[in-house]
Amino acid sequence: MSCLMINDIDAGIGRFGNTQVTVNNQIVVGTLMNLSDNPTRVSIGQDWREKDITHRIPIIVTGNDLSTIYAPLIRDGRMDKFYWQPTHEDIINVVHRMYEKDGISRDAVVRIVDTFPNQALDFYGALRSRTYDRSISTWVDDIGGVENLGNKLLRKKKDEKLPIFVPPEQTVDALLESGYSLIREQQLIMENKLSKEYMKNMND
Repeated sequence: MSCLMINDIDAGIGRFGNTQVTVNNQIVVGTLMNLSDNPTRVSIGQDWREKDITHRIPIIVTGNDLSTIYAPLIRDGRMDKFYWQPTHEDIINVVHRMYEKDGISRDAVVRIVDTFPNQALDFYGALRSRTYDRSISTWVDDIGGVENLGNKLLRKKKDEKLPIFVPPEQTVDALLESGYSLIREQQLIMENKLSKEYMKNMND
């Protein structure tokens, strides 16, 4: 069976502070409400075709803060809500699945999760991405730097072979190094609080 998946719906149609509601937001909310109230009826503008019946597929949405969404859309009867707060065991299972193809053992995953507790699941995915970022940066430098990247990849001669990128071998030490780097970035953002400095006159 198929389904329609909308990720982070609160980021698209949620209200944050004094953000403006656009026409597009209103159309999305109105369409979802109509589908919730009349899932099998066909709309033709402002009218409905009584005889035409369409079999719909489920619509599944995810979000971090559903309280920012237009309240009538998320009321009981229109939306069934399921709240998931992952346990320590859940996080280990998900992260282990992320690193499965890299050969990272479950014990190593436990060590990584315990080293960086209270982090979102995206954080552990970012550790893997960060190791690739470092390897790609090194690879670009090895083939002549950013300035020559276009010539190497797009304007190569007929006999010239494309440079080969070898994916990095994921190790626990490399993932931990990436984790400490991300933690330092998080702390820097929290300490600087630049957004407060930029928007200090917003409430005046």
